[in-house]
Amino acid sequence: MADLTKRSSMKLMFTTTLFSVVTFLSCAVRENPQKYMTSSLTASSPEENTFRTDTATFGTGCFWCTEAIFQQLDGVLKVTSGYSGGQVKNPTYKEVCEGTTGHAECVEVVYDPTKLTFDELLEVFWQTHDPTTLNRQGNDVGTQYRSAIFYHNAEQKAKAEKYKADLDKSGAWDKPLVTEITAASEFYPAENYHQDYYNNNGSAPYCYYVIRPKLEKFEKVFKSKMKKTH
Repeated sequence: MADLTKRSSMKLMFTTTLFSVVTFLSCAVRENPQKYMTSSLTASSPEENTFRTDTATFGTGCFWCTEAIFQQLDGVLKVTSGYSGGQVKNPTYKEVCEGTTGHAECVEVVYDPTKLTFDELLEVFWQTHDPTTLNRQGNDVGTQYRSAIFYHNAEQKAKAEKYKADLDKSGAWDKPLVTEITAASEFYPAENYHQDYYNNNGSAPYCYYVIRPKLEKFEKVFKSKMKKTH
């Protein structure tokens, strides 16, 4: 009789413990149902993980200035200073500065097309440099400082050419636009010390006296398109 009572007691304890465990797991599932699901049920589809970006490539003279301006735009994800449009592979800054490589100093802009359009980038492009001076921006002289749009597809080409033609007809400038519009070729990132140049060298004379005034003017005209700072 004692053994029977002992076995009944142990059975009751086991049942109670099992119920508690099941109840605990059930609560956890209700609190965080994803935690106990298999990866095949929780994994998102490739379509859900796809984030489309677009790329634009511009030359407006010294790429330190161009980079600093386009970095300010809301929707721009990355700006890389580099060289494009020439015939020399893997050019160095020294080679490009000699004006013998055919390359222009330019920036490659990766952006979110749901926040920023190519048309808006073109607006910034033409309003932040002088597109009427051939192979020159201010005191920077040479083919490497030419005004250029390196288009990545037919749509970019059509928009750039139309915008340029409309500006010429409008008389916005006293002289005709000399901006080069050509298909994007291989883009060569510049040396590391050129990247994020203004942010890293803001107190340097060129940054203070050349880039800073351009940024101040840009901020007044394109305030609504700039990244929000907190």
